[in-house]
Amino acid sequence: MLPREAFGRVLRALREERALSQERLAELAGVHDTYVSLLERGRSSPTLETLFLLAHALDLAPSALLAIVEREVTALPPPRHR
Repeated sequence: MLPREAFGRVLRALREERALSQERLAELAGVHDTYVSLLERGRSSPTLETLFLLAHALDLAPSALLAIVEREVTALPPPRHR
């Protein structure tokens, strides 16, 4: 799994665990809700600054957020090339 896809899955799961809408998470992080949607769908990768903003909005240390993403990336086999 690509890191941006793993980040999106983790972001969505954490947001839903906290019962936050994409709009509310975006507001808390100071980003646009469309950007949160792009991140969750793996269409975009966050900048380092955005990673910090999202982690703070989710009440996590940025390193903790990255650790969860890293586990997600390494938990699944890499995509096979056809």
